[in-house]
Amino acid sequence: MSIVNEKSKTGAGKVSDLELVEAYKNGDTEAFDELMNRHAAKLYHTAYGLLSNQQDAEEVVQDAFLRAYRALHKFRGDSSFETWIHRIVINLSRNKYHWNRRRGAEVNISLNQQSRKLSDDNEEVTMTIPDESYEPDRLLQGKEVASGIMSGFEKLPETLKEAMVLRHVNDLPYEKIAELLNCKVGTVKSRIARGREILRGILSKIEIDKPLNAT
Repeated sequence: MSIVNEKSKTGAGKVSDLELVEAYKNGDTEAFDELMNRHAAKLYHTAYGLLSNQQDAEEVVQDAFLRAYRALHKFRGDSSFETWIHRIVINLSRNKYHWNRRRGAEVNISLNQQSRKLSDDNEEVTMTIPDESYEPDRLLQGKEVASGIMSGFEKLPETLKEAMVLRHVNDLPYEKIAELLNCKVGTVKSRIARGREILRGILSKIEIDKPLNAT
């Protein structure tokens, strides 16, 4: 029996990420499904914020979970699973962003695809992509404002954009952002302050007035 079902039956409470990782290492494949379900939406928000494209964000999250599926048996727990998988998504998003810029091609956006399968030789991982209601721009007020802010994020330098997305799209605390970006909290605060300053200037030019929370 999967650890998820076992704890549910016994009323032992929510299974931790670490317990799921250890269960997966011991052959419980359902444990990995639970890890995907638990973290997919937030990872998608990050990838979408960094890439401004649903299809690219889906591909990045899928690739991240496939890499995690292959490498999880080597996971030592030096950081949390959430931090580990989030770093993979950020790195893959960086690579995808630079690759898109180099090829200079427009990327088609798919709004209808809800799920995909990842396959690698005999390995197969199925994940559910968050539907439209999970798109980061739905978390912001108004389509016009959301479009302007996402467009403004795209114009920010990469280091500022990453910090801004993690703060304003994923609503992560400074300490968590510093851990994910491997820098000091003071550096994160500086990047976000500079990012807000630049973004306000960008939004003022397109006549969108959306004050950013300074907290």
